[in-house]
Amino acid sequence: MEFELWWLLGIPVFFGLGWVAARVDIRQLLSESRTLPRGYYKGLNFLLNDQADKAVDAFIEIVRLDPESADMHFALGHLFRRRGETERAIRVHQNLLARPDLPQEQKEHAQYELGMDYLKAGLLDRAEETFNTLLNGQYSAQARRALLEIFQREKEWPRAIESAIGLQESGAGSRQKEIAQFYCELAQDALVHMHPDQALALLDKSLQADRVNVRATLLTGDAQLAQGDLEGALLTWRRVEQISVPHVALVAQRLMDGYTKVGRPQEGVNLLKSYLEQASSIDLVEVVYKAVLELDGVDAAKQLVSNELRRTPTLLGLDKFLEARLMDAPANVMPELSMVKNLVHSYTQKLARYQCSHCGFKARQFYWQCPGCSKWETYPPRRTEELNVMN
Repeated sequence: MEFELWWLLGIPVFFGLGWVAARVDIRQLLSESRTLPRGYYKGLNFLLNDQADKAVDAFIEIVRLDPESADMHFALGHLFRRRGETERAIRVHQNLLARPDLPQEQKEHAQYELGMDYLKAGLLDRAEETFNTLLNGQYSAQARRALLEIFQREKEWPRAIESAIGLQESGAGSRQKEIAQFYCELAQDALVHMHPDQALALLDKSLQADRVNVRATLLTGDAQLAQGDLEGALLTWRRVEQISVPHVALVAQRLMDGYTKVGRPQEGVNLLKSYLEQASSIDLVEVVYKAVLELDGVDAAKQLVSNELRRTPTLLGLDKFLEARLMDAPANVMPELSMVKNLVHSYTQKLARYQCSHCGFKARQFYWQCPGCSKWETYPPRRTEELNVMN
């Protein structure tokens, strides 16, 4: 390709055009900035300095001086909602919706914000009614997500399933794990009311949504037990190992009780010991320890917890080890050993908790849905100290 001299002449022209375009953009930016009220910059500065109270005052003044400013109404309403002043946020967005000249796009925005105000305030019926008006507009996905949250709060699981399916079909991502949990909630309710056949039908739908759902597998075994099929329940509970070895701690007591009822307790102990070799857990140790103590005596139980403490050194394990040692300790060391046991036990109460991997909420019992953030399946089936040791 030959070089042409006239190309050099084009370079200054291109630079000149770029300079003119930049000057035009700067002038437009300066012109737009002069139209913004001074209070806007004051409010923005307060927000940047985490002075929310003063920012609200500044934005209120802007709205008072320029009531036609929809964007400022949105900013003010959002600030009120974040501060927990939901009544004031509701009034701001209702005032916006009362304006006859509000464009359709901003009207939908105001309706969505009003729905979020109601949701924050716990006015679930009003929130549901508001979000239902947005299902066919630009806020359809956001409205469906909010409705799903409402149905979960109200424990309306059939409507939650319907809403989750609608979200999936709208292209908002997979909701299969949540759908499976909703069916589990319905199945658990059926078991409480002694309807195992109905529970099994619901759990089958749960497993269709999520084949590796541990909770559905556990509850299926419970339903089989309620029908009198103990052997079938044992086989079902054992499938938990194939899905998630750490979760066998949640089914360990069921298995041990089941094998004891069918007259094969040693088979149950051997099975749980094999689980311990794959995934050590203080909850699993607790179940095996009690079974070994009853079947094989104190020495075997002490040896079990001693081996586990060496393999996974934790204070929770030490607490269990001291408990075993106290069972046949000499009288002359019993008081001192008991004092150490009590001290260790009082401290381990803070460590013997499950922790949500999403929000960090800690709880003494295992939850399938976090009480803190309402996310599903965010609790690892191990106590916090065990997780720290593993990491």
